[in-house]
Amino acid sequence: MTPHPRTSRAGIRSAAALLAATALLGAGATTGFAAPSAGPPVVIQPADEEGEFLPDSAESTALRTTLQGIVDGGSSAAVGEVRQDGRTVWRGRAGVADPVTGAAVPAHARFRIGSVTKTFVATVVLQLSAERRIALDDPVDARLPGAVPNGAAITVRQLLNHTSGLYNYTDAPGMDPQDEDQYRSWLAGPRWHTYRPADLLALANGRAPYFPPGQGWHYSNTNYLLAGLLIEKVTGHPWQREVEQRIIRPLGLRDTTMPGLSPRLPGPHAHGYVKLSTGPVDVTELNPSVMGAAGQGISSAADLDRFIAALLDGRLLRPAELAEMTRTADAGPGRGYGLGLARFDTPCGVFWGHSGDLPGYSTMAAGTADGRRQLALSHNPFDRSDPRAAKTAVTAFLTTAACGTAPGR
Repeated sequence: MTPHPRTSRAGIRSAAALLAATALLGAGATTGFAAPSAGPPVVIQPADEEGEFLPDSAESTALRTTLQGIVDGGSSAAVGEVRQDGRTVWRGRAGVADPVTGAAVPAHARFRIGSVTKTFVATVVLQLSAERRIALDDPVDARLPGAVPNGAAITVRQLLNHTSGLYNYTDAPGMDPQDEDQYRSWLAGPRWHTYRPADLLALANGRAPYFPPGQGWHYSNTNYLLAGLLIEKVTGHPWQREVEQRIIRPLGLRDTTMPGLSPRLPGPHAHGYVKLSTGPVDVTELNPSVMGAAGQGISSAADLDRFIAALLDGRLLRPAELAEMTRTADAGPGRGYGLGLARFDTPCGVFWGHSGDLPGYSTMAAGTADGRRQLALSHNPFDRSDPRAAKTAVTAFLTTAACGTAPGR
């Protein structure tokens, strides 16, 4: 491997979704569903207790248009929300919740957030650091002796910013399906399999590291599997419980869960599908143990916006810990990755957040460092035959949500 390798599969999809230059993973033109391909038009929700919504304006028109563009570009559904100065100023939905039945996208849809889970987990680790129960520069072996080779030379910080060099277990054969044959194998077995952390660590430990600790950057879900185990070791509680007690409950995130082994996606939601030559396959349900602390979360656009706002305006972390979180490692040209937060350079300034992908779902949550503006997007990729068009559509929405205007205006 080169000194700064970057995984071409799950890692890139989850970590490198830059708002302007490197977009979230998208999808191509939707085909093969019984429902009309365009689905119902974008719906703007009425004002509610969260705040006022933008009146009919150039900004709201651009948001409606670009969200619909994600569906027109191939996703079966898309939901988005924008917050400004503590108020929800826009919320939209496009497409259909179930392309087979044509059911409408729910107003408060929940979805699988994939690697956005990492930001929740990193926040808990940094809270424990503030409590002097974890030191960021402590070696992994100090708490988890023998968990990984060379654990005495790998620090907690290097886990959180992906500079540990540890092999990404989702790069192992069969763990991250890319083509139809791989998806068929995944659907027949791994989709429902219960993975213990020891099983997943064995996949990583059996393969050579990408580089010595601290000598490169490579996105690796193994890092956050270990972060979850670290939380459990220090607190004596499952990492899911600590996320719930430290973040979900205090912020009143009613739609957010860390499901453990449950395959269900509770509450109103749009279904996720995979396109096969024999027709679409509903992949909404799966055993989330395969992602663990690296990506098993479920949330909504409203909850993600609230979380990002609280994180960046200092309600969850002290200034010292937030400064550590936003100190970035070089993740490649134009990319910076902190401790569970990626830096996104947009045409209107820097945003901080994370993206996440699982079969059938693609998510982004980000906000400004001052906590004033946040955006969240979830869409359901289906046909990936034209990734360039999909990337353009997703980038257009994210840039509009970040800046308030459509690209080129």
